Amino acid sequence: MKHTHNDYINSINLNAGSDFPYLVLDVINDQSYPRNPGFQVMHWHEDLQFIYVLDGEIEIKTLDTSVQVNKSSGVFINKNVIHIVKKSHFCHYKSFIFPDYFLKFYFGSPGEVLVKRIVDKEDLSIYCFPKEVGWSKSILSILYKLADLENRKTEFYSYEVLCLLSSLWLEVCRNIQAPNENTATVTGARMQKFLQYINEHYGEGISLDQLAGSANVSKSECLRCFKASMQTTPYKYLIEYRLSKAAELLKNTDEQIGNIAESVGFRQISHFGKCFKEKTGLSPRDYRKKK
Repeated sequence: MKHTHNDYINSINLNAGSDFPYLVLDVINDQSYPRNPGFQVMHWHEDLQFIYVLDGEIEIKTLDTSVQVNKSSGVFINKNVIHIVKKSHFCHYKSFIFPDYFLKFYFGSPGEVLVKRIVDKEDLSIYCFPKEVGWSKSILSILYKLADLENRKTEFYSYEVLCLLSSLWLEVCRNIQAPNENTATVTGARMQKFLQYINEHYGEGISLDQLAGSANVSKSECLRCFKASMQTTPYKYLIEYRLSKAAELLKNTDEQIGNIAESVGFRQISHFGKCFKEKTGLSPRDYRKKK
């Protein structure tokens, strides 16, 4: 069944209709300040969105992918992308939401081309800026400045924001290669097969050979697809997927922890416990008690 935007909430910018429709959400765990429509449910924006994680870790899920964004890292979510932002244990982040015309300067501006080449790409729905990656540092520095600006507003606040957003977009354009439509379509089709295979076999031992074989491609092509579309490796995604399934079972069943670990693909309970605590900050037993 194909879903449309009408099936999900259009999270309207609270400042839409004002002379400066720039919205900054300060989110701590399950609370958003100010409270925003669509928070904690699948939703979409007519605007662009950047997120900077001040502390903890978040997970962003779209209809096709799931990415983790940790402390001091950031992410871009394109307009009209159906998504939800969820905390991973504790989190504190700033969300910056604004219309794309902020970046175009004026009607017919040459800058309009640099905006449209990313905004109009349906295959470029979400893009992460990990702090570990060198070229991300300039983007993360600007996102940090935008977050800090909320604590020291002056009469020049609006203009400072516009200048920083323009600098931010320039760095994005310099570092994000908009996908070729044919390449993106092929990658997307292959990713669907990879993710379907993981969904059906995550409880088993999955090798890179088997995963690549599910789409009839080489191991190197499988690695390339994951890096291009999800900015991660197949192994890391598989571990995250198994842990999310384990968290559901811990919360919703009384099954023994050892049985849960084995059912989601962990052959050693000690390895499961270590990975689970790294992700949630809690042991499986403590997570179950808390939930």
